[in-house]
Amino acid sequence: MSHETTVPETARADAVGTRDEATLRPVPFRGGGFVHRPLGPVAPIVFLAILALWEIGSRSGFISQIALPAPSEAFGALVDLATSGMLWKHVGASLYRLFVGWTLGSLLGIAVGLAVGLFSLARAGLLPLVSALFPVPKIALLPLFIIWFGIGEGSKVATILFGTFFPTVIATYAGVDNVDRNLIRMGQSFGLSWLSIVRKIIVPGAMPAILSGFRISASIAIVLLVAAEMIGAEFGIGAYILMAGALFALDQLIAGVALLSVLGLCISWLIGKAEKRLLSWRA
Repeated sequence: MSHETTVPETARADAVGTRDEATLRPVPFRGGGFVHRPLGPVAPIVFLAILALWEIGSRSGFISQIALPAPSEAFGALVDLATSGMLWKHVGASLYRLFVGWTLGSLLGIAVGLAVGLFSLARAGLLPLVSALFPVPKIALLPLFIIWFGIGEGSKVATILFGTFFPTVIATYAGVDNVDRNLIRMGQSFGLSWLSIVRKIIVPGAMPAILSGFRISASIAIVLLVAAEMIGAEFGIGAYILMAGALFALDQLIAGVALLSVLGLCISWLIGKAEKRLLSWRA
């Protein structure tokens, strides 16, 4: 006698339907690629919390007013600087030196970095020179630049240019070296010209490294800007900080440091916008 059990047709249909529903159920996307979520309020909250703790510590006496004035006093010094009309003179002079020096240094750095990355002769001749001069403190060369270009704007711009040139060169040729060679071989197999391969494959592939180099060179440029303005400059954020330190006006000194922080934030924001525009293909 057979012991086989007959499955009812209704039960079999329910099982097939359940399997179809499981097949059609949407699967959560797991390929986010470590994309960071925008958390806009976090940064202002942390910044305001630090300022609040600083203000409370100064007013309660936990933080000495002689050693570190309250943020409200630094803000008052900044307001006085703005009402006196000197704020734009200092900021304008610094922005001019920073823009000219950083732009020229970055353009020259990209050109030399591409040459080092693309041509064997340039790599053999220029790479050892870049490696030898990059560790030299650029501010130590400021007296030499003053002798060459005078005490005016030329020496300050040259200091910033020289300081931003070398990190841009290194970032550029490193980005060229990290471009996937299979993409280059694919372009060659499709008959693309050398210039087309450079323009459509190598430069876009090296752009992430170049923009990262921009962030580093911009920070170096701000440091060199302050150092250069402390030597023989009438206007500029560095000159303002030097004057405040000589007078032991710590509220003005903190105000000058705050201006440098705002300047750095603005440059970082601009580079971030450039990254979103130029690197949209990575999304």
